[in-house]
Amino acid sequence: MIEPGSQRDETRSRIVEVAGTMLREGGAAAVTTRAVADGAGVQAPTIYRLFGDKDGLLEAVAEHAMARFSATKADAVRAARDEATDPVEDLRTGWSMTIGFGLANPDLFVLLSDPERGRRSAAARAGTALLAERIRRVAEAGRLAVPERRAVELVHAAGTGAVLAILAAPADERDPSLADDVLEAVLGRILVSSGSTTDDFDADPGGQGRGRDAVTSAAITLRAAAPRLDRLSTAERTMLAEWLDRIAAD
Repeated sequence: MIEPGSQRDETRSRIVEVAGTMLREGGAAAVTTRAVADGAGVQAPTIYRLFGDKDGLLEAVAEHAMARFSATKADAVRAARDEATDPVEDLRTGWSMTIGFGLANPDLFVLLSDPERGRRSAAARAGTALLAERIRRVAEAGRLAVPERRAVELVHAAGTGAVLAILAAPADERDPSLADDVLEAVLGRILVSSGSTTDDFDADPGGQGRGRDAVTSAAITLRAAAPRLDRLSTAERTMLAEWLDRIAAD
């Protein structure tokens, strides 16, 4: 007999919740079809019918958890923009949230770190989009030293690597401060140094050194605002964005 849609969704949600609890408390090895079926009050064939196999169930659990975490991050991003929070401090907040999530959910984080799963995950893509929004605010403030896309890739790669490196150590030897050091290294790469200003270009007419850095930062800042320059036509905004991308990437 085919379950009605609402009943099917309810059953699916209950199974995912039970499997998620088992994953957090006992790791992937604890998530067996029999244990999940017993915990959710269903027959084992129901799990196969809804998820295909154990791997499909784990993927559903990961997607569910990531979706909830992304919703929490989205609230934080909106609040930071509404309250005009310093964009770099907001970026630090997002980093801390992600590191905390990964360390609190090690098996789940390892699942989500699989590149193939990440490409399939709508929730993971939403999380990356939120990181991009945080980076955009840093660019708009004139404090980004590398193109936005590059900054997103660097922060994402560093965050994933930091969590996996910490988790690789025995549980009683893990040092969360490693993630703090990694963040400082990344910020040193993607942020404009405090001594770099547009005045440096006047002092360095050859376009070298800090003068070049200042021009690059200015191009990145204007590029972040380009989509909102309504005085320009769509074609002009597209052309401007292309020029600024070329300057920023040089």
